[in-house]
Amino acid sequence: MNTVKIVAIMLIVAGVLGLVYDRFSYTKETQEAKLGPLELTVKDTQTVYVPVWVGVGAIVAGGGLLLFAGRKN
Repeated sequence: MNTVKIVAIMLIVAGVLGLVYDRFSYTKETQEAKLGPLELTVKDTQTVYVPVWVGVGAIVAGGGLLLFAGRKN
């Protein structure tokens, strides 16, 4: 399999995952203060929402890449 087909499949999978799971969260740790041996850190959870059009666009782009990559060979 060549690189274009692999990228196309990854786009399709990412698009499907974006439609199934419309958001994802991650934890970000920041250092607030450091006073001698004392260190204060804060863990903040961020949520990122994936719009439907991004998932559909990734699927369409991956399908287009697969279609045109198959025609070249």
